[in-house]
Amino acid sequence: MRIVEELPYKVRVEEHLLISLSDGTRLAARLWLPEGAEEAPVPAILEYIPYRKRDLTRVRDDMTHHYLAGHGYACLRVDLRGSGESEGVLVDQYRQQEMDDGYEVIHWLSEQRWCNGSVGMMGISWGGFNSLQIAAMRPPALKAIITACSTDDLYLDNMHYMGGCLLTDNLSESTTMFSVNTCPPDPALVGERWREMWLQRLAGSGLWLDIWLRHQRRDDYWRHGSVCEDYAAIQCPVMAVGGWADGYTNAIFRLLEHLEVPRLGLVGPWGHKYPHLGRPGPAIGFLQEALRWWDHWLKGQETGIMEEPMLRAWMQASVPPTTRYSHRPGRWIAERRWPSPDVEWRSYYLAPHRLVTEPGQRRQPEAAQTLQSPLSVGLFAGKWCSYTAAPDLPHDQREEDGGALVYDSPVLEEPLEILGAPQFELEFSVNRPVAMVAVRLSDVAPDDKATRITYGLLNLTHRNGNAESQPLEPGRRYRVKVGMNHIAQQFPVGHRLRLSISTSYWPLAWPPPASVCLMLYSECSVLKLPIRRPNPDDEAVHFEEPEGTAPARVEHIEPPHHNWLVHRDLAEDRSVLEVIKDEGVYRIDEIELEVGDRTWDRYSYQGDDFTSLRGETRTERTFRRGDWAVRTTTRTVLTADTNHFYIRAELDAYEGESRVFSENWSLAIPRDGV
Repeated sequence: MRIVEELPYKVRVEEHLLISLSDGTRLAARLWLPEGAEEAPVPAILEYIPYRKRDLTRVRDDMTHHYLAGHGYACLRVDLRGSGESEGVLVDQYRQQEMDDGYEVIHWLSEQRWCNGSVGMMGISWGGFNSLQIAAMRPPALKAIITACSTDDLYLDNMHYMGGCLLTDNLSESTTMFSVNTCPPDPALVGERWREMWLQRLAGSGLWLDIWLRHQRRDDYWRHGSVCEDYAAIQCPVMAVGGWADGYTNAIFRLLEHLEVPRLGLVGPWGHKYPHLGRPGPAIGFLQEALRWWDHWLKGQETGIMEEPMLRAWMQASVPPTTRYSHRPGRWIAERRWPSPDVEWRSYYLAPHRLVTEPGQRRQPEAAQTLQSPLSVGLFAGKWCSYTAAPDLPHDQREEDGGALVYDSPVLEEPLEILGAPQFELEFSVNRPVAMVAVRLSDVAPDDKATRITYGLLNLTHRNGNAESQPLEPGRRYRVKVGMNHIAQQFPVGHRLRLSISTSYWPLAWPPPASVCLMLYSECSVLKLPIRRPNPDDEAVHFEEPEGTAPARVEHIEPPHHNWLVHRDLAEDRSVLEVIKDEGVYRIDEIELEVGDRTWDRYSYQGDDFTSLRGETRTERTFRRGDWAVRTTTRTVLTADTNHFYIRAELDAYEGESRVFSENWSLAIPRDGV
């Protein structure tokens, strides 16, 4: 990234200001203000998240908001109620209180003497979610948003459930927030109130896994905050951004299809990162693109941004499988509208171990095939969402395919490109009332290495929709459609397509209560691929190199360490996936603060015992400045039998060496068709 030192405007940074809400609660914010804004007011840009403006997002904020402010915008980074130095307690995601607070902040922004009354809102992940949600509330001053790595549907494409299957990201995300919610405000900003505010949070934030696990279907809990319930409620322009390695990218295509306002979509090879920080690369000059967007919608300038195609996406070239990439080869492509007239569907039919393009190529009718996958299928699946890209991407799929039904296409005689969401329609029967299916599409190279391109999951009790769970009748034939994640991918000459089907995918998703035997009627099943023709608009897509302003100086005292480890105990027939996300300890010189952040995940099973599954997450966070030192630890264990999920959780907080807070949870939650 190029660090920009000379900006059109000098910028003044206000480290800590308080915004008073109508109920008396004060939210803490950090402000970047261009010189002269008090005399000549400018538009404002809001980012509104719980991840602590003071320290946890400081580096990213400095690079982004200082840059935008230096181009003539008042940038405000606000901590949600109950996070950072904001007052109150944060008790869940995307509740109405959060949205109402955000609505008030936008109104407050529009009335400041340095703001000209026009406000934009941007954010990634949580901030992308609430940008959409608050836009649907139509604050008068909100003129446009940029939403990155977010979703329009809190149940369909979120870290909680996928295709009605429980994701283990539900556990890891709840643990992340379990840890974030235990962090104290900084005494250097709030004074002696810090301890009172901290203890209030520790006692009041609760165990969010308990909430999320009690809503295993798409009920009113998930419908609230899902803007897909009424796309027309959003009346301001939307730029939707994401990456193929991210978990939320499907929503971009639904937003492009269903919104009725000016809109753009941008999809790169990245994981859960802003595109100017994107990994895998290539990262792009996203802040320059954001400026074109804001200058058009907040300043009324003709920047050419709305002459761009509706969708710009990275067509990924073929690569060998690995759990991390520094760069994904490929090229930019463009679509003037979505769904695209350049995409047509091609069907592949199932023959014995083969995919064919004509039903008559099956040669002979095939008897139904049975499938009963071992729990090892999924150990090399990677993360539902690539948060760090190191090393959380899927490994060589040959390690997974031994426990799956596998169908290969003939060797390709000409290149093939897909853009969209592949679909697999299957006819099946099962021997149990609760079952799932996992479907993977892979690129198989001439040396037989298999790179997963996309995948989909379906809880078969949700075959009639995610709002209801209907047990399966053993032996009865059903027909369902499994949608895979959207992708843009090229398959070269000499490669093969591979369809892989399994009845479990642990630990990415929690399997059914017992091992399932699925009978697949292949003569009635079909894979459908969205084949894309090249488009002349592709040649015009161009992005500048990434740039931003200098971040806060950070010195690592203890180095970070990330790893994924698979342990196989053959004597005990026990397998463990261990995930280490250790950010080490680092010092932010500007505020003289040392921060430590460590997370450990363990997912295990024994033999073919589906009730032996166990997910355990632990966190440790530390903050230190001089004689002031605090530490919090959390531990959450999730297990299940045939009828219930069981949660055991612990929270401990220390000031110095003294434990000042401790709480334990032990809960049983009925399984609801999961």
